[in-house]
Order: sequence, then structure tokens, then C-alpha cells
Amino acid sequence: MEYLVGVVLALVVCGAAWWLGMDRERVFYPTMLMAVASYYVAFATVDGSVRILLTESLICAAFVAVAVIGFKGRLWWVAAAMAAHGAMDLVHHLFVDNTGVPEVWPGFCMSYDITAAACIGALLALRHRDERWSAGGVVKAPWRPARLLWKR
Repeated sequence: MEYLVGVVLALVVCGAAWWLGMDRERVFYPTMLMAVASYYVAFATVDGSVRILLTESLICAAFVAVAVIGFKGRLWWVAAAMAAHGAMDLVHHLFVDNTGVPEVWPGFCMSYDITAAACIGALLALRHRDERWSAGGVVKAPWRPARLLWKR
């Protein structure tokens, strides 16, 4: 069940952000990545171990650094880091014994992260396609309103 909820929630969040134009600014998906990465730090607080808190904070800091790199450079880094966070969810328990993590969290978070990464990648690919079309003098695709494109 947690896998289905993760996929549906990521589709709803990314779809709503696109539809409403909330993702027009470059900061949207890097901020999402930073928020996703911070949950394990919150769970470490529940665990109560300073060592676990520091470990989770270092992992979070790595994802925050990639979010900043993606924000300042190419948003593809953010999509890749979101997918990497999903992969990390599968093996996290092998490296960090964070007892504050709910039992369903790894499956939920992995499915959310991978789905969100796919959505970000698809939106970036559409944006790239639209930019190529307009650079060649072709009008933007009618199904992709110009107002929903990210600003550079």
C-alpha cells in the first residue's frame, strides 16, 4: 500500500505544481529535494541518538548540496538526486540504524522519490523540446502553454 500511496502522491504533487504553474521558478524542485532529504533527520530526532542524528544530517547535507548545484546549474542534477534518494531508501537501513523511521517509510519514500524524479525528468525534457522548437522559429507546442515553462 505504501508504494501505491507514494506513486500517487508524487504524481499529484508534481502534476498540480505543473498545472498551477508553481514549478515555473527554478527553486521548486530543488526545494522539494531538500524537504525529502530532511525527513530522515526528523526521524533521527525521534530515535534520540546524537550519533544517528549526525549521520542523518551528513546524508541530508549531501542532498542539499546537490539541490544547490542543480538550482545554480542544471536541474537535471535535482532529478538525478531525487532518483538517488529513492535508491538510498532501499539500502538506508543497512547503513544507518535509525529506529525512528516508520516501518512503511522506506517503501513510501522510495516510490515517491522515483516517481517525482521521473516527473521532473519528463518536465525538463518537455522544456528542452519547447526551447528547441522556439529556437528554430517554430511556435511552441499548443499543448504546452508558454506560461508554464520554467524561467531561466
